[in-house]
Amino acid sequence: MPDLLAEFELKTAALGHLTSAVQFGFITGTFSFALFTISDRFSPSKVFFISAVLGAAFNLGTLLENNNLYSLIFFRFLTGFSLAGIYPVGMKIASDYYEKGLGRSLGYLVGALVLGTAFPHFLMEVTGNMQLPWRAVVYFTSGIAITGGLFILLLIPDGPYRSRLNTPDFRLVYSVFKNVKFRSAAFGYFGHMWELYAFWAFVPVLLHYYKVYHPEAGFSVAFISFLVIGIGSLGCISGGYLSEKFGLRNTAGTALFFSGCCCLLSPVMFFAGSQISLILFLIFWGLVVVADSPLFSTLVAQNTPAESRGTALTIVNGIGFSLTIISIQLLNILIGSIEPNLIFLFLAIGPVFGLLSLFRNKYGSED
Repeated sequence: MPDLLAEFELKTAALGHLTSAVQFGFITGTFSFALFTISDRFSPSKVFFISAVLGAAFNLGTLLENNNLYSLIFFRFLTGFSLAGIYPVGMKIASDYYEKGLGRSLGYLVGALVLGTAFPHFLMEVTGNMQLPWRAVVYFTSGIAITGGLFILLLIPDGPYRSRLNTPDFRLVYSVFKNVKFRSAAFGYFGHMWELYAFWAFVPVLLHYYKVYHPEAGFSVAFISFLVIGIGSLGCISGGYLSEKFGLRNTAGTALFFSGCCCLLSPVMFFAGSQISLILFLIFWGLVVVADSPLFSTLVAQNTPAESRGTALTIVNGIGFSLTIISIQLLNILIGSIEPNLIFLFLAIGPVFGLLSLFRNKYGSED
């Protein structure tokens, strides 16, 4: 991103605009896909492929030499919009293949997302001060996007449990929430999302402040950030397996409870003990903070008719990611107003809301 700013002679403030453009594009895309019931009316594999190709093309748009801030924001927005046909549609494809074992399969899918989220921190650690050409990064990411789309198109036909919606149903965006079981799972997911991305975004910030308070600390912020975020992939996978023994709702609730406890304990752990205890605490938090994500998505899918499952997953995804913008901006404001070790206390709002939503209506043992 700094190279991009320098290339087009943009001010530092443009960094926030370009980053937010992707988020808003994704959110706009999920609501649009849900409103027009795209993944329920058309082959999800083809939707995935087309979205991957379009996303790659819009990503390459940043390479145009006559770009300015507005054209770059436009291309980043469209890239984010295209991603709405990737992540939630990928979950729809998985739900079309697994009537049983969906929690386990989504555990692997979300685990891959988590590992990808952590990868930039690892890249920063291993490259050090090396100057990676930003254009090469754009070509590379667009290339693997198209490759992934081709894999889905050629190797993953429509699943055996897919049920097609023949005509658009604009009511699905809100009518799915009339189902008590669906609403309970969706609201639990919203509470989880309030915490998740804000935690990921501010782990490096917290580690940086710790090193300011403790100059003797010798750890690498980039590597520990990769470790804390990346360990969540194992949490997703193990959560999927554990849910088959203890139930989806119970397993998701347990992970949400432990991550909420971590929010409340974070101020103490910042000052108590050694850097080793803080790192181990953050690793545990990184393990449980995302372990419930595929389980909530499974509950959403299981409590939705097959012909509207893609729309339900997409709309829940879109609302969840909208909440991440609010929680991240809240922490961004708070970190300039209060001690940095206190900011994660405000993330506990999410787990508390999620747990109340998840267990307020007990709906049987099938989950």
